[in-house]
Parts: sequence; C-alpha cells; structure tokens
Amino acid sequence: MSLQPWFRDAKLGVFVHYGVYAVDSVAESWSFYTGEVSHERYMSQLDRFTAVRYDPGAWADLFARAGARYAVLTARHHDGVALWGSAQGGLDVVRHTPAGRDLLAGYASALRERGLRVGLYYSHSDWNHPDYPTLVHPEPPAHDDVLASAYVTPQDGVEDPVAWDRYLAYRDGQVAELIDRYRPDLLWFDGEWERTPRQWRMAELAALIGDAAPDTVVNARLTGHGDYATPEQGLPVRAPDGPWELCLTVNDSWGYRRGDDRHKSVRSLVRYLTETVGMGGNLLLAVGPREDGTFTAAQTDRLTGLGDWVRVHREAVYDTVAGAPPGHHYGPSTLSADRRTLYLVCFDAPREAVTVRGLRTPVRRVTVLGTGTELGHRVVGGLHEVPGTTVIDAPDPRDVDPYATVLVVELDGELDLYRGTGLR
Repeated sequence: MSLQPWFRDAKLGVFVHYGVYAVDSVAESWSFYTGEVSHERYMSQLDRFTAVRYDPGAWADLFARAGARYAVLTARHHDGVALWGSAQGGLDVVRHTPAGRDLLAGYASALRERGLRVGLYYSHSDWNHPDYPTLVHPEPPAHDDVLASAYVTPQDGVEDPVAWDRYLAYRDGQVAELIDRYRPDLLWFDGEWERTPRQWRMAELAALIGDAAPDTVVNARLTGHGDYATPEQGLPVRAPDGPWELCLTVNDSWGYRRGDDRHKSVRSLVRYLTETVGMGGNLLLAVGPREDGTFTAAQTDRLTGLGDWVRVHREAVYDTVAGAPPGHHYGPSTLSADRRTLYLVCFDAPREAVTVRGLRTPVRRVTVLGTGTELGHRVVGGLHEVPGTTVIDAPDPRDVDPYATVLVVELDGELDLYRGTGLR
C-alpha cells in the first residue's frame, strides 16, 4: 500500500458506526463484552434491525454538505455482524436480520456519485466467531484484560492452532470480499490489540491487500503495514510522525445512544477541525445513525453547521499543509501547498491586532477570508537576524466570523520562519 495524495488533501471525513447495536441504543459490541447488557439481549437485536429508512444517497448528500471528502462505514465491528452478505460464514444483516439486504453497495455507489472517497471499517476481531477465542496473547496490552475474556481467549489456556487458521481464513476472505465487491479507497482496521502482529499474520494480510488493491489507503491498525496513524478522541499535543487522522465523536458515543445529548457545538467542531488541519492531520468525525438508518437532528445540525463554515473557508482547509508551529501565532494556521500563503485562524474576535512572530518572508497583502476585506499590516522591531513582529490590524466586527475568522496572509515568497532564541 502507499498513501494516496487524495488522503492528505481531504482534511475531513465522516466516520459512521452503524449496526444492530442501534436497535436498543447500546454501545457497539462493547456492551456485551463488558457486561453492560447480556450477550443474549445484545444478539436479540438481530431480530429487530430493519434499516427501513436507510437512504445512502441522503447520507452522501449530508456528508458532502458537511464538507467531508471521504467517509468510513463500519462494515463489520467486533460483534462480527457484517453489513453485507458474506460468503465466508459468520453473521450478517442479509441473512440474519429483517433488513435482509446488502448495506454497503448503495453506500459505496452514493459516495462515488458525489465525488467522495469510500472508506470501510473492519475489525480483525470477531467476538461471536467460534474460532476466535482459540489463541493466547503472549504479552497482552495493559489497557484491556484480554486474557480474562472468554470472547477472546480460551479460558483453559489450551490453544487450537487449527481453529485459529480457520479464523484467519475467514477474516482474510471477508477482507478480500470487501475489496472485490466495493473497491474501497480506504480500509480502516481495528481490534488489533487482541493479538500480536505475528499471530494476526499482518504481513500476509498486507500482501493480500497490496496485490488486490495497491492504491487502497490503510490505517496503522494493520500493524506494521499501515499508511497513517489514528489517534482517538483527543487532539494530540504533538502531531504524530507522518500522516495521521484524529477520529472524534460528535457527542460521547460512536454509535447511536438515545440518551447521549452531550453534543459538541459547531464552534467546538470548527476548533477541532482547524487545530487538526493546522497540525497536518485529517479529522474523521464520528456519527451514529438510528436503527432505521436516519441521523438525529442534533447530529445533522452539527454536520451541516460545520459544512457551512468550511464552504466559506475552504481555501484555508483543503489542499493545505501544516501551518506555523506553536508560538508564531496564537491559534492554528495552515499553509498553501506552494507555501506562499499563510492562513491564520482566530477563534476569538481580535481586539487591536493579530501578530505573527518570527516571520522572515515579507508580507504582500492581508485579507479576511470570506469577505475579502484588506487589512493594514506592518513590522515592529527586529534586530540583526531576528525578524520583527508582523502586526496585522484587527478586522472590523462585520468581518468577524461567529465561529472562527481566517486571515489570508499573502507572502512575497515561500514561508520562512525564524526559530532561534534571539540571543546574540
């Protein structure tokens, strides 16, 4: 695999956790694993999953309006319930739920019709497969007691290599089906912590994907073979090395949870997006449809509100690279691909001025993105090799965006920043 240029330029995606867990609005897979609900109750949701109002075209329209350039849908979570009719056995919504149909084909087609890239989530683990709990992790991770779970590990400690071979054939067969049927632009793996890369035979799976779909982007949970890192639920203080993506829920839940009203505001989502992009990453924003396939008004409003901001400020979002490091500007910034335009994001209304420290490249012009209003600017101070501070006049209140104002700093050459201590 190799990271395709579209991924770095996309900046915003939508992460959709959709499955039988939406019927009773319980946590996806984890609710039976941790004992929040009984396994019997969780699995009873299969009988009531209808997807009766699922409209992939409406989904794609919403994602496009949000400003996303790709989406990732949970083709199969840890509960093992596939959203397509798999020939590999196991559970799927075609044979085992009233929905009775493939939910991936329409999704992939609808996204492509609107110019969006198609991502599919797939968990290495399957807590319902009889051949899965047949191996013991030699050095289990501290964050998850996999050795204590009967869904993961043989409780008598006796391994069954033949059963494990069958499981890997099932997993590899399903991944091959996803590639062959839907030609995803991105495969988003999960569940890798429950085995070692050698136990998973990650190298062999990577070879399978590379041979069948060499242009498919893969996340780092194809351990040792992924294209980009995937921090979750919190913006890192320092950007991971190489390409990366922050996956973040709109409220506190990945899938649909009826009582979860802790939705992030549009202003907060704009902040997350600009801070992530300003550090060189993508934001993968997670939402969870109801059982019938529809999104709540609260989640729809957040997506459309974010999209409204992105449309006005698209120049500062798409096809950019990380901006100035912290300390040069009090807020995130992005840089045009040719490195000749710096976009300064201001979360609060500037009062007197906006300043940029350490800017060596002369400034040609400064305008407010979205209104085009030109702002005065000047350089104050500076000595020898230490450049002065670039001072930009605060925009008029009429030019201030309610969520985040972006100033376009056109440079007379490529961005050149002083990173020294100022000492002689």
